[in-house]
Amino acid sequence: MRIVRIAMAQMNPTVGDLSGNVRRVLGWIREAKKAKVDLIAFPELVIPGYPPEDLLLKPRFVDDNLRALREIIPACHGIVAVVGYVGRGEGIPSPPSGPSILPAGQQILHNAAAMIAHRKVVGSYQKWYLPNYGVFDESRYFHPGRRLPLLVVNGVTIGVSICEDIWVPEGPTRAQAAVGAEVIVNINASPFHVGKGRARERMLATRARENGVIVTYTNMVGGQDELVFDGNSVILDPCGNVIVRGAAFQEELLLADVDVDVVRRERKAQSRKTRLPGRISSTIDRLSVRMPALKKPRPPIVSRVTEPVDEIEEVYRALVLAVKDYVGKNGFHRAVIGLSGGVDSALTAAVAVDALGADRVCGIFMPSPYTSHESEEDVMNLARGLGIDVSVISITPTFEAYRQSLAPSFGDRSADTTEENLQARIRGNLLMAVSNKFGYLVLTTGNKSELSVGYATLYGDMAGGFAVIKDVPKTMVYALAKVRNGRGPSPVIPARTLDRPPSAELRPNQKDEDSLPPYPVLDPILQAYVEEDCSPNEIVKAGFDRVTVARVVRMVDNSEFKRRQSPVGVKITRRALGKDRRMPITNRYRN
Repeated sequence: MRIVRIAMAQMNPTVGDLSGNVRRVLGWIREAKKAKVDLIAFPELVIPGYPPEDLLLKPRFVDDNLRALREIIPACHGIVAVVGYVGRGEGIPSPPSGPSILPAGQQILHNAAAMIAHRKVVGSYQKWYLPNYGVFDESRYFHPGRRLPLLVVNGVTIGVSICEDIWVPEGPTRAQAAVGAEVIVNINASPFHVGKGRARERMLATRARENGVIVTYTNMVGGQDELVFDGNSVILDPCGNVIVRGAAFQEELLLADVDVDVVRRERKAQSRKTRLPGRISSTIDRLSVRMPALKKPRPPIVSRVTEPVDEIEEVYRALVLAVKDYVGKNGFHRAVIGLSGGVDSALTAAVAVDALGADRVCGIFMPSPYTSHESEEDVMNLARGLGIDVSVISITPTFEAYRQSLAPSFGDRSADTTEENLQARIRGNLLMAVSNKFGYLVLTTGNKSELSVGYATLYGDMAGGFAVIKDVPKTMVYALAKVRNGRGPSPVIPARTLDRPPSAELRPNQKDEDSLPPYPVLDPILQAYVEEDCSPNEIVKAGFDRVTVARVVRMVDNSEFKRRQSPVGVKITRRALGKDRRMPITNRYRN
């Protein structure tokens, strides 16, 4: 029986923290050595962090990334490590002797994986397929690779690939299997959105079955600006069965004893002959690595398969990790939230407390002449449930002063949304003042439904540093609030907050439905138009009222200028209002 002991370091790197990322890689290598691992895989671009974006245009950054990679090499004795880094040019990276003389635009860069053994880089794989859709811009920075190095570790043939490469049926996995690869080590920085983990695992099972190989999929975990990476690393056997699955949204070292002989048995049973795609036979390099013999047998490892959680729980965990990392990685110590008594600010506060701890979250309640007594009670009950401090700052005196100052200019014009927006902007100013004075990060509380149709105030409720639920539709906000209330001995979000009709409380008896369709109607229309690019006619054919659809589409199209000025927020749907959807502001095209 041929057994390869594989470790997958489901790791949370920080973009640009080269020395910190190296320290963490070395720590995981030490842990893997204690477990007598043969091979350890790290995520895609683990050295620079993912995505490094225009840092890659700085030649010095690429040089420093190569130096950082060299720091890992001495630790790789008695173990093989597959480490993601930025490669320059072709071949095995060498330590730069000085700053690069190449201008940024002339660098030939690769999204690469170094294969390190016996205290040297024995090979380097360059990613073949560079995603350039949605949030990805890899063709902006990288050149595709076309070589296929195969590691032969104690007689076991291992193919290495990077993320997108394994999504392509006729890609490197097919070629590696055709020339004898028994195990595929695929390293990733695959960002989360709802349902992606399940789709990803189905794809991996297909790739394992159609090629008769063991697939190891090592994914990054952690938050990076608007992206959050879910981990969920897996190993699948040649029949597509999951034999190891990591937890979602947490760092861990996953260990498995992989029986490679099962590949031979499965291929023989299926009489499998994998066809070599394309013209790549000349690109294959076999790199033999002989590991030292064990002095005594190692105890077997029992693989762990973590059960996946349901989608709403998964989204909640994604939001918590994204807030934790954005606050921590950007050097903030506390967060401040404007609490209104509504479900959006309540959910945002709950996420923040779970991410940071109650002692690092403070709320500010800013009542206006139109704020109800029920809202104040709900804010105080929420604060008690979460264990956070709340300050009360009435905006009524400031609002009156604004109106008096503007009266000569406004004349006899009647009150309208101008006065409503004044209240929101006063609140935004107060929150930003607290942020400036104490160094707190303002977490904004607007949801995807509101931001899509422009039901938000520039420099008011949109003011802040991080938009926690920016990509969460209103109907999902309620579902997430109920999930959070299901934790612990008692609910933290007051029942009345969930039951009352949503209202901005900026004028007497105001309700959201005065300005918007009901959210159960609005959200499916927005999903079809924003996330799926359906035309208004297609949405109407799906059963929605034509007048309502036209109104919603018009609001979405007319609100791009607001979205462009909104703070960064967490991507949790297939298509978020950020890098995913880049519409021109000046735009006369209409469906």
